[in-house]
Amino acid sequence: MNKLQSIKKPIVLTTTILLATILAGCGGSSSGPASTISNAGATCSGASCVNLGTAANYAILANTGIDTAPGASVITGNIATGPGVTSTAITGFALTLPAASPYATSAQVSGKVYAYDYAAPTPTEVNTASLDMGTAYTAAAGMAPAGGGLVTACPGTGALGGRTIAPGVYNCGVAISINSDVTLNGSATDVWVIRTTQGLAQASATSVLLTGGALPQNVFWQVAQGVTVGATAHMEGIILGQTAITFGNASSINGRLLAQTAVNLDTTTVTQP
Repeated sequence: MNKLQSIKKPIVLTTTILLATILAGCGGSSSGPASTISNAGATCSGASCVNLGTAANYAILANTGIDTAPGASVITGNIATGPGVTSTAITGFALTLPAASPYATSAQVSGKVYAYDYAAPTPTEVNTASLDMGTAYTAAAGMAPAGGGLVTACPGTGALGGRTIAPGVYNCGVAISINSDVTLNGSATDVWVIRTTQGLAQASATSVLLTGGALPQNVFWQVAQGVTVGATAHMEGIILGQTAITFGNASSINGRLLAQTAVNLDTTTVTQP
């Protein structure tokens, strides 16, 4: 070996090690299975928003189970159950699970179906999403308006039907009822946080309407007790439910259903933003 070759060899070796280190730091290697989450949709952005964290990856996230009965539902987006809850708690969806797959598919779901008993990284991801869902619920419950404004009293003392509601944070210490159409009027950057320490009931054949450019990902319903949406009714926004969320026959929502217990559907159309 001549002198030039003896110099080049350690230089090449050092360069190779350095390049490998740089690539590793830039994501060239991974310590675990890569996430399979996609098709997550749009989320609210800005200081006035409720941060959903990784719970925003799902059109439906329910800690104890998801059921559609007696009619099949149509879901645009991903669905998942929470920590320790297996795919047996996802009923009525005719799931197809390839061997050793982190997700299943269903003709009723445009995205993917995740459950705790599926392959990695799903168990870790649904656990994180569930924690993020609980954090978002708590954040919404204690949220103050951006800019130091005051929380607004509950419109109509909880009876929202027939009202037009401006953007803001609304605090309801009573149950929320929607017995006729309610309108949320504002721009594409405006945010609504409507919260109650009790439940929310929307009557059959009524609608929550967005006007003026308002977006469903900017509407948050934080509900401490049960949420019930009647047959053929239409809802808009992100429902953060501490207990069950139930949608009646041929009902629909543009938004997300994030329940700390169960989500029950019946020929329901759920469309993520």
